[in-house]
Amino acid sequence: MDNSKKFNKNALIMNLLKGRTFIVLVVLLIFFSFASSSFLSVNTALLIGKHVALYGILAIGMTYVIITGGIDLSVGAIVGFGGMVAGYMIQRGITIGDKTLYFSIPLVVIITIAIGAIIGIINGLIITKFQVAPFIATLGMMYVARGAANLISNGATFSDLKGYEGLGNTGWTFFGSRVFGIPVGLVILIVLAVIFSILLTKTSFGWHIFAIGGNEKAAKLSGVKVDKVKILAYLISGICSAVVGIIASSQLVASHPATGESWEMNAIAAAVLGGTSMSGGIGTIGGTIVGAFVIGVINDGMVMCGVSEFWQMIIKGLVIVVAVIIDQFQRKLQEKMARMA
Repeated sequence: MDNSKKFNKNALIMNLLKGRTFIVLVVLLIFFSFASSSFLSVNTALLIGKHVALYGILAIGMTYVIITGGIDLSVGAIVGFGGMVAGYMIQRGITIGDKTLYFSIPLVVIITIAIGAIIGIINGLIITKFQVAPFIATLGMMYVARGAANLISNGATFSDLKGYEGLGNTGWTFFGSRVFGIPVGLVILIVLAVIFSILLTKTSFGWHIFAIGGNEKAAKLSGVKVDKVKILAYLISGICSAVVGIIASSQLVASHPATGESWEMNAIAAAVLGGTSMSGGIGTIGGTIVGAFVIGVINDGMVMCGVSEFWQMIIKGLVIVVAVIIDQFQRKLQEKMARMA
């Protein structure tokens, strides 16, 4: 086979690899529609959308971090901590002296998101200023945030977070409700996906994110403020995690310190399935959202088919491993095609 035929064959394989996540999603939809008679329904679609909103928003922040060549294992814990902070403010307020202050819902949202941003900044500072590996830094923060979430209520749940009209703190359930039949969380996912996709592809900040992941030393030599960009990437991840904490506690109308446990795995899986390279330098928000839908369909499809939770864990683990293997194969194929061109 001459070089031109080999190149065309490799190009076809490359195109299939680039569209692999969408192909997998279509295959899963077809499979579960046959496996479960109730899968193809409006209610199932809305349920999947409700869950995808949580994984998708987390995965947006994770995508930024992974593109820089990092990882954020603290996102699930920030979800739980953010929800507990919000629940505390709604149910107990802040006591100063002999007075208790209760915050309006917009203020609760702002404070919760600010806390997520602060944790993200701390992650970024530990990684950049103290040269701690992202895996270790965010693993430590995961335990800190999860422990803090339990300390807020001594491990108890803040239930019935509807607020009180007399205190002016009602309306928390809005984030878990539906607008024109569509889950509010899904609407938030779409809005954030558009914003962060534009930020990643149309701004110098986004280009710097890719530059750092592609070659950090070269990016630094070209004038990119590497530390600042990395800190901002983890800040975005912290914000996304706090937003998910808000939506999750609103959907449950309660805050529990264990909320978000192992969700970082879903976020990583969604990003990697969507084409974000664990080696850094490659990724799209659109691909990540499709990856989040794949994870959502797998989770809910297996539940509807009565698959054991233990098997679900095994399957999701295998999905991540296979996605990384395919990513490595794609990189090698790209290098091979570049040499042939």
